[in-house]
Amino acid sequence: MRKIHVIGIGAGDPDQLTLQAVRALRSTDVFFVLDKGEVKSDLTRLRRDMLDTHVPDGGYRVVEARDPERDRRAGGAAYSPAVGDWRSARAGIYERLIAEELGEEESGAFLVWGDPALYDSTLGILEEVLARGSVAFAYDVVPGISSVSALVARHRTGLNRVARPVQITTGRRLAEGFPEGVDDVVVMLDAHQAFRRYADQDVDIYWGAYIGTPDEILVSGPLAEAGPRIERLRAEARERKGWIMDTYLLRRNPRDV
Repeated sequence: MRKIHVIGIGAGDPDQLTLQAVRALRSTDVFFVLDKGEVKSDLTRLRRDMLDTHVPDGGYRVVEARDPERDRRAGGAAYSPAVGDWRSARAGIYERLIAEELGEEESGAFLVWGDPALYDSTLGILEEVLARGSVAFAYDVVPGISSVSALVARHRTGLNRVARPVQITTGRRLAEGFPEGVDDVVVMLDAHQAFRRYADQDVDIYWGAYIGTPDEILVSGPLAEAGPRIERLRAEARERKGWIMDTYLLRRNPRDV
């Protein structure tokens, strides 16, 4: 039976791959890569750099396909259906790649940024492909160093404080307010810089963009001071590269902490 590895490859640094991930890379015959277009071509290059670093002898094939576009204008009640349509379109591509590009006894792999279990759709899409019933395969999952772990490591801080919870959420949710009973919030997928809502509160921010890559940018400090600098650096980086991936930890400082 065909075998698929879903490999967490960290936030961008080839040194962040685990030994388990390297073993999975070296046992793979075909790597499937979704191309996000010329603007994000450096994401494809980073994957190839990882393969050159950890599988220098080659012996594998790389098969690329164009990632379907997602309607990023959809909001409110239309958001979930738009994401569902995009995932189904991806499932069709995965189904074709596995059926046409992977031999019956070969192993393939999808290289997932960070960790496959954190804000990534690969596992759900593979389950959708299996449910369609047109192609059979077994798959395993190799955990990776997430951008969240890399972020707090680079800032030399922890995710939580003693006896206090931490929550991981999205910018869309943060815009609605801090989660109830939580003062440490990790925010991902924030295209609209929802942290600005809290600039007048006693909040610290630990922010990072392109974590683990040569373009890495880090800023930390009281939100009232660091926020404007983050906005400026973020705009400049997005203008320069055409895209940005960033993550941050907001730490509210109530008097009883």
